[in-house]
Amino acid sequence: MEWLKLVISFFLANVFGYGGGPSSIPLMYREIVTNHSWLSNFEFSNMLALGNALPGPIATKIAAYAGYEVAGWVGVILAVAATVVPSAVALIILINLLQKYKQSPSIKGMTLLVQPVIAIMMVMVTWSGSRDSVLAIGILQFAGIALVSFYLMQIRKVHPAFVIVAAFVYGGVFLS
Repeated sequence: MEWLKLVISFFLANVFGYGGGPSSIPLMYREIVTNHSWLSNFEFSNMLALGNALPGPIATKIAAYAGYEVAGWVGVILAVAATVVPSAVALIILINLLQKYKQSPSIKGMTLLVQPVIAIMMVMVTWSGSRDSVLAIGILQFAGIALVSFYLMQIRKVHPAFVIVAAFVYGGVFLS
């Protein structure tokens, strides 16, 4: 029964995750943490940080991790397939339609109207992860790590993967 829940959850999260990873992450969070409790909020945040440090699409990494936690290697295959196959099929079917109507004001309007929804969903996931981090390590540690991360990525233009690895090292050395 868990296999079916796994397939349905990742299928829905990715079918409704218009725009790729940023819009799929909150939907996956809802399925993985809120609806099925396969991972805790803290585990999801750690998995998301690790996934962002690795190359490739975030949705498939989340699916692989959660699938393995739920049902081992069979879960990996099912979750990744439920994540990739719908998009691949939709891409093949819709590419011709998009090419035909790409100048349509309706298509342009739909794309613009979805962006604020995705932004709000990302803020909600960030808020949840931030709240748990503050409770786990305290506001001063959290603020310090956030400020250093912002400085490194925005001012010094350090790649986010290096910042995530540095945060892992810091956490392992100073917060264990």
